[in-house]
This record gives sequence, structure tokens and C-alpha cells, in this order.
Amino acid sequence: MKTKLLVLCLSTLFYSMIPVGSYAASNTVITNKASSGIETSNAIAPSLSLSALHKLQWQPINTHDTQTVILSGTSQQLNNEDIRGAIAAFALPANQGSLEITLNSLIKDNQVYSPNVLVLDEQLNPAAFYPSHYFHYQQPGIMSVDRLQGVLKLTPALGQQRIYLLIYTTLADLKSSTQMVDPAKAYAQGVGNAVPDIPDPIARHTETGTLTLKVKSERDAGNILIGQVFSTPAPKPVTVGSTQEISTSPVRTTPVTVPQSTAPVAKPVLSDTEQYFNDAIKRAINHGDIDKALKLLDEAERLGSPTARETFIKLIKNKG
Repeated sequence: MKTKLLVLCLSTLFYSMIPVGSYAASNTVITNKASSGIETSNAIAPSLSLSALHKLQWQPINTHDTQTVILSGTSQQLNNEDIRGAIAAFALPANQGSLEITLNSLIKDNQVYSPNVLVLDEQLNPAAFYPSHYFHYQQPGIMSVDRLQGVLKLTPALGQQRIYLLIYTTLADLKSSTQMVDPAKAYAQGVGNAVPDIPDPIARHTETGTLTLKVKSERDAGNILIGQVFSTPAPKPVTVGSTQEISTSPVRTTPVTVPQSTAPVAKPVLSDTEQYFNDAIKRAINHGDIDKALKLLDEAERLGSPTARETFIKLIKNKG
């Protein structure tokens, strides 16, 4: 029994050591300048009521499945001032380790659905946000068509059974478009011929479209932690994407990257405070209250304690 307790505690600690950038407490705001240089658009997660989220029909998807979803005028919609047209709502397994999710929005007849993705934990708290500019244009291949594509790497926190993906488009997305590559140009580039000087087609963004969603489990931890390891107040969702200015002239072709964490490093905690937490962790473990000890560890490290984790692990090992 003691051995199982030690394994459980150390595995929880492993999840709590995921980089701070994946469990941020504030939104990263992506600011885009319009071609006029005057108007700006902030890519931030939408504010949605819990009651509205509970009313949605969440379609379950298993790992190693590829789901094709046709969004039409009869699909689900969400009453929000920024969200427009059809939406897709998925429920994913959260008890099978980290997930890698590849989302494609297929371009057909020079039209495409420009997706935004809001990731929610088991309690439907927003945890991560992928704005539409995160999904960039991909040329067709042997087995694929022109599309917008993005890969989401998520690590569900322990204790959850499901996490959720909400996919939607916005009024701002509908006002822009995506530049494709003309097939003749793509062929010329592929065989090494001179690239013809012809205009590339433009795909108009629409309220409907076709999505494919491929989900697979990963052994390594993902970039973004979904859900809470400790019972602290739920953080605001992390916005994933570039913090550099990206043109929102009617054409969007520039890929974006996931930024590294810029969270400030906590200052060292006072010695008296550090000793207080170490003693409190010891008392909690001696009384068998591991959950309280984990909460104390979390608070101590948030305040900058350099020894709380070492104290916790040493005491757990000695108890085992």
C-alpha cells in the first residue's frame, strides 16, 4: 500500500513539473494590425457561460480515430456576439495520457471554414485557446487536398475522464481569406521547372465547411496542460500562437509558432516562511493527509520555496 502511495505521489509531482508556460494564469494576447494600420483585432478566448456550454451536444472521439465532420446550416450554433455560423463540439478521452490532435479544414471550391479552437477541462473551464491564425495553409499532397491545418498537443491533468474541444469561426474570420498556391505553380516547383507567373487562387472564409480531426495518444507530455493538478482557482486559458504582429490584410498565409514561456521567475521566499511550509508539509504527511501536503507544496513553490519539493519527496520516500 505504501509503495502504491509513493508511486501515486511521484506521478502527480511529474505532472506538476510541466513547464509554467503550459499552465499560465493569464491570457497571451495576439494583436493583429489591419492593412490600414489603424484598426486592430485581439485574438482572445471567447467568454461563454457554463449553461451555454452544457447545452451543447459533445460528440465523443476516441484515440487513433479520424473523424470527418461536415458543418452545414443545420449544424449546432452558439449564441455569441463574435461567433458566427456552424460549430463543432468534441469530447476527448483524458485518461489515456497526452494527446496529439491534428485538425484540418478542407478547402473546396475556393471556400474554407477558418477554425478557432477552445479547449476545456472536464469541468468545462477554458484551458487553452488556438486562434484562427494558428491554422495555416497546406498545399495538396498525394492523399490530401488544400487545407488549413494545425496540431494541438495537450496533456490532461490527472483525475479527469474527458476534456472538450469547441471549434468555431468568427465575424473577423469571415472578413478575411486564405491565399492558396496555383496547381501549375506547385507542379513546376515539384519537378524543378520554371514557375509560371500566374496569380494564386484565393479561398473565401465561410460559415460552413468540412473538418477532419485525427486524435492519437502520446507517450511524452504535451505542450499545454488541461485541467488542474491542485484545487486552486481555475486559471484563464492560454492563448497559443505567435506574439508577433501578423498582417490581417484579406490574405493569410504566414505560419505562426508556439511561443516559449515568458512567465516571471518567483523571488526566493523568506526563510521563516520556507520553514513554515516545510514543517506544515511534514505534519500533513505524518498525519497521512497527502492531498493537503500537495496543496502546501504547490503554494510554497508559488511563493518561491527552493526546498519544499525536496522536503516532500524525502518525507514520502521515508514513509514508504
